[in-house]
Amino acid sequence: MKLVAINELEIKVNLDFEKDQYPQKPRILFIGLGSSTHTHAWIDLLADSDFNVRLFVLPNGGVPPDGWKVRTYLPQITEQLPEGLDVSNRKTLYCLPEEFRAIKTKMQSHFPHRFLVFLKNLLNRLGLPLGLPLLSYDFGKSEILQANQQGDVSPEAWLAKVIQEWKPDIIHTLGLFDGQGGMYYYRVRKQFGLENIGKWVLQLRGGSDLALNRFIPDIAGQIKEVAQESDQIISDNRQNVQYLKQMGVSDDHFSSLIPVPGTGGVDVASLGKIRKSKASESRIIIFSKAYESIWSKSLPVFEALKICWDRITPCTIHLFNMYPETRPWFYALPDFIRENCVVHDRVSRDEFFLFLAQARVLLIPSLVDGVPNSLYEAMALGALPIVSPLDTICSVVENEKNVLFARNLYPEEIADALSRAMTNNNLVDQAAQNNFEMVTKLANRSIIESRVVEYYKSLTGKTSL
Repeated sequence: MKLVAINELEIKVNLDFEKDQYPQKPRILFIGLGSSTHTHAWIDLLADSDFNVRLFVLPNGGVPPDGWKVRTYLPQITEQLPEGLDVSNRKTLYCLPEEFRAIKTKMQSHFPHRFLVFLKNLLNRLGLPLGLPLLSYDFGKSEILQANQQGDVSPEAWLAKVIQEWKPDIIHTLGLFDGQGGMYYYRVRKQFGLENIGKWVLQLRGGSDLALNRFIPDIAGQIKEVAQESDQIISDNRQNVQYLKQMGVSDDHFSSLIPVPGTGGVDVASLGKIRKSKASESRIIIFSKAYESIWSKSLPVFEALKICWDRITPCTIHLFNMYPETRPWFYALPDFIRENCVVHDRVSRDEFFLFLAQARVLLIPSLVDGVPNSLYEAMALGALPIVSPLDTICSVVENEKNVLFARNLYPEEIADALSRAMTNNNLVDQAAQNNFEMVTKLANRSIIESRVVEYYKSLTGKTSL
C-alpha cells in the first residue's frame, strides 16, 4: 500500500492490485455489468484456474458485491460507489466516498470556503438575491470530482489504458447491446487502436442481442461488423449462429463451446439436494418475469390468472422483478388473486434457488429469448417450466415431456398450461425426472467449467497451465 497526494489529499493506492496473482500466466479481462449475477457466475468458472482474471465494469454497470473478490475496475462517479470498498480487489476511476468526504471536510476548513459560507448566510439573512446562486452552489463538488486517481480521463480512456498497460491475452465482452460490453469495447477498440492487443471473445446474450436487432438495417450492419471484428463468438443457442452466418460471418468465428449457458451452467449435484419433496406436492408458482419489456410481457399472465384461477387454486404465486409499469396492473387484479401473491424485490441467485426448490411451476413465457438460465435451474430443482415455443427453446426441450408451451401474448394458452401443471401430478413428476437427466447432460457446471478452462487455454496457445 502506498499513499499519493491528489489535490492535497493522501489517497490510498494498493500496489497488490497490479501484481498478477499468477505471474507469467495468461491474462483475461472481462468487460460487462458489475452487478449482474450472470457476470459473476461466468467468471467464477475460472475460480480454480491459474488465469489472471480482472473485470472492467461498464460506466453504469453497477458494483459487484463485497464478497466477490475478482479484481475489478470501477469507472463510476463517486456518488455511485458504496463506502468501504476493498482496494486490494477494487480500483476506482474517481475517489472513494470516504475520500470524497475527507476532501470536502478539508476544503471546508480553508478560509475562502468559510468566507463564502459566511457571505452566503449574511446575504440570505438580508434577503438579497445575490445569496441564491451561492446557496445552490455545492462547495467543493467540482474540485472533488477532479480528484481522479487515474488523471483527467474518461472511462473509455481508462479502459484503453488498462488494456495497453496490462496487455490481456483475452478480452471477453459479456453481451452486445443494451448497455452490455460488446459494443462498448468495440467503440473503445476503434477509438484507441487496440486491435492488436489480445483475442476478443464476444459473448452474446440469449435472444435479446440479435433476434430483433438483426431486422433494423443500420443495427444489422453494426452486428455484422462487430461479429467479424471479434476473434470468437459464444452463444447459449445455435439460432444466433444461423443469424450471423446469414449475415456472412464465417464459421471460424464461432466457439466450440456453443451452445453453452450464459451463467456457465448449474451445479446439478448441489441443486439436486435442495429439493426436499416432489414438485407435485407443492402449490407454489414462481413468476420470475413480472415486468414489461420488448422481450416479454407480464400483462397476459395476469389475464391468464383471471381466466384459470378457479382451476389452479389453492396456490401461492411468487412474483419477481416487478417493474413500475406492471405494478398498477397487479394491484388491479381481483382481491382473491392478489391476496395469494407475494411480490419480491431483487434477490440473489441462491435465494431464488430456494424458492424454486419449493415450487411446482416456473412460469416464464417470453417473446424473445435464448435458452433461459432459469429454465436449466428449474430443471435441476424439479419445478415444471412453462415457456414459449421459441426456436431457441424448442431446440432443447419438448412439450409435455420437459415443459409446457404457451405463447406470451395468448392468455388462454398460458391459462391452459397453468391448469394442466396444477392438476396433473403425473405430468409434473415425470417431467422432473426427465429434466434432471437432461440438465445433467446439457448444463452441468462441473463439466462446462473444464471445457471453458480448456477453451481459454487453446486461445492463448498454452494447453498446460
